[in-house]
Amino acid sequence: MPGPRVLRRRERLRSGRVDGLAAAAAAADGVIHLAFKHDAMFAGDFDSAVAADLRAIETIGNALAGTGKPLVTTSGTMLLAFAGLEDAATEAFVIDAGPRIDAENAVVALTERGIRSSVVRLAPTVHSTLDHNGFIPTLISIARSKGVAAYVDDGDNRWPAVHTLDAARLYRLALESAPAGSRLHAVDDQGISFREIAEAIGRGLNVPVVSIPATQADAHFGFLSGHATADNPSSSTLTRDLLGWKPVQPGLIDDLGQGHYFDGPANTTR
Repeated sequence: MPGPRVLRRRERLRSGRVDGLAAAAAAADGVIHLAFKHDAMFAGDFDSAVAADLRAIETIGNALAGTGKPLVTTSGTMLLAFAGLEDAATEAFVIDAGPRIDAENAVVALTERGIRSSVVRLAPTVHSTLDHNGFIPTLISIARSKGVAAYVDDGDNRWPAVHTLDAARLYRLALESAPAGSRLHAVDDQGISFREIAEAIGRGLNVPVVSIPATQADAHFGFLSGHATADNPSSSTLTRDLLGWKPVQPGLIDDLGQGHYFDGPANTTR
């Protein structure tokens, strides 16, 4: 009988967490939701991480319904690249459905329930001295373990980027004044070639920079292979005009040149 007892304990724990989240949201003047179960995603259980995120948004939405309070949640520009968008991604681009997209659309739909909801789409690289577990530390760890900083084919696929402090300011502006139903882009560098990123990592680690064929991307980058080949140029023009947001911190390549990413051992690959 230990199985059912464990299951009931897990159900009580999950219920308690949901109740606590609802109570905290109801008591707040506004909510910023950035959490996502990256540990589950990196362990290969992306579906449960997506389901938990959607459940959290539904819980917060139920707590804030009819209050007119702001809710700011988190998505990513890279989702637009994975959806096959060929042009530079803008805030106006909307996907009907998909993993994490369903959560983004659910947040926008909360405007119909009396919530001033908005979504911040983060660039895949949110960089600074505070970045210890993101894509850049992981790419540095891969380059350190492989002895080379690699890009795929010609490396011309592009990643947008934003500094942590600039992104944080955008969240504050969204909480304070984003119109209901806004989709916002936390993007400073609109499209840095992956080759440039690899070259900056190569300089930082003093390792060779090499091109690898697409057939070797999975073996070299592991779970990041899809991201390493994705082309995700993204604009933040509408966001800047709407909220008066202006990034002022260093761009990604300049930040990599400051050396803090290479001061100690990078995170091990997952």
